[in-house]
Parts: sequence; C-alpha cells; structure tokens
Amino acid sequence: MINQKLIVAVDHGNRNTKTNDSFFTSGLIESDCKPVLGEYLYYNGHYYTLSDQRIPYMRDKTKDERFFILTLFAIAMEAEGKVPDVENTILNVDLPVGLPPKHYGALFEKFQNYFKGRGKQVFTYKGREYTIKINDVVAFPQDYAAAMTIFPQIQGYNKVVTVDIGGFTLDYLLLRNGSPELSVCDSLEKGVITLYNKISSRANSEYDILLDETDIDSIIKGEKTDYDENIVSLVQEMTKMYVDDLLGTLRELGLDLKTGCVVFIGGGALLLRNYLEKSGKVGKCIFIEDICANAKGYELLYRIQKKGR
Repeated sequence: MINQKLIVAVDHGNRNTKTNDSFFTSGLIESDCKPVLGEYLYYNGHYYTLSDQRIPYMRDKTKDERFFILTLFAIAMEAEGKVPDVENTILNVDLPVGLPPKHYGALFEKFQNYFKGRGKQVFTYKGREYTIKINDVVAFPQDYAAAMTIFPQIQGYNKVVTVDIGGFTLDYLLLRNGSPELSVCDSLEKGVITLYNKISSRANSEYDILLDETDIDSIIKGEKTDYDENIVSLVQEMTKMYVDDLLGTLRELGLDLKTGCVVFIGGGALLLRNYLEKSGKVGKCIFIEDICANAKGYELLYRIQKKGR
C-alpha cells in the first residue's frame, strides 16, 4: 500500500453537500441489504445510497453519523479523478470544512473533533475499496470563505455584506476591509425551503394542486411549465413577497444594502437573482454563481493557513 495526501474541502449544506468539483443532495438511505439499483457506499456493515430526500435541518451536524457518511461519499468522489490506484492506496485526507458564521464560535471545535481521531476507515464505493485516514480538520466561517474566492472584486470596498440564501437558513456576515466581523452576523430560518412550503401549502389549499420544489423552481426561473396562469401568478407573487420580506428583515437588523457591496451566495440567491436585482433595495451587488464556492474557499483559506504554520 502506498500513501497519498489529499485535500478534500467539504461544504455540509442543509440542502446540498458540496466539494470543489461536485455536489449532491444531503440525503441518505441506509440498508442492511445490498441495493439492487444505483451506486452505493458500504461502510461498517451497512449500505448507503444518496437520496433526493434531504436530512431535516440540523444546527449541530455531529448528533449522528449521517454527515460523516456524506463526507465519505464526498471524499470518494474527489478521489475518483485524482487517485488512479485507490485500492492500493492509503488516502491521508486533510479536511477543510465550515459552519455558518453565527454558529462558528460555539461549534467549530466540536465539528472538527467529529471527524478527528477515527483512525483508518475502510469503505467500498462503486465496487472499489477505499482506505482513508482523516489527519487534519480545520473549520472556517461559511460565506467569508466564499467571498475570498472573489477577493479581487471586493477588496476596494470598506464594507461588504455577504448574504447566503440556502435551503433552510439565510446567513449574513459583515466584512470590514476584508476581515469578518463575527459580531455582525446571524443565521435566520428564512431559506428557500420556507418559501417552498408556503407556496405548496397555498397551492394545495386554493387550487387542490400539489407543487413540488422542482415545479416551483421552474416557475420562479420563468421557464415554460404546464401550469396555468393562476398558479404561475401565485408563485411569482409569493416569491416577490418573500424577497421583499427577506430584504426588509436585513434592513431592520441594521444592514444597509445600498452602500458598499453586497455579495449574494448560495443556490437560493441564484434562484432568486431576478427578484433581488429588481427589488430596488440593493445597491452594488455581486452574485457568486459557483455553488461550490464555500468549499473552494475552505481549501483556499486552508492552504494559506498551512503556509503560515
């Protein structure tokens, strides 16, 4: 067996788990029997497949093993294109990860320790056996990490507000002269899942129609759908109201979105981009279109930190 070092940055989102090069829904199905269809991961006597049914929101992701299993999937996916002979290799993994700025101070040590001290781990993915050892784990604040991937675009601003619209949460963080102010941040339960739930409930109540998240996304994006104008108008009106309320909440919290620069992050922000830009409540803004930006930022910050050690 040969040893190979590998840095695998992982963004453990409520909706999606992201690495530098891939993302997948943060959902798992566990079974004692080998799945008949699809790719699976075999670990500690259990079979795991990825699911489109995401894990319910967890502020503390260390409460059970599910996010560790998702991390094994992430490591295997990253190793596929980088380690040619994985079955004869021990992967020594450095793991940059992240947490919402609001929870960072309280949870970063616990989250780091969740991955540490497990020794060699052996699992099978796509019929190939992986042997890994997680050596170094460092957690960074989300959003700050993503913003660092576009640092040349924001370095001229004294004040930058990052707004990360995710699945369950909306996180914001103030940067002054490129440094995060962790005293001016919060994680609000106002992500796009709350919008989906309200739209689905109202459509069911008023029109006896079941709308899933994919349908709602298509309407919000302005794509052609099979729904009549009443449903389309309902989704558009509720989305506009959601965006107005979201920006109004940030204003009430003392964030001036018309001065400096606002950096919008996350799949929710990209979904709502047209509504955000037309709201009239935001000045200069930048949308980070790479859904994997936080993961790439974790690796960037980790490499910088490692050089300074």
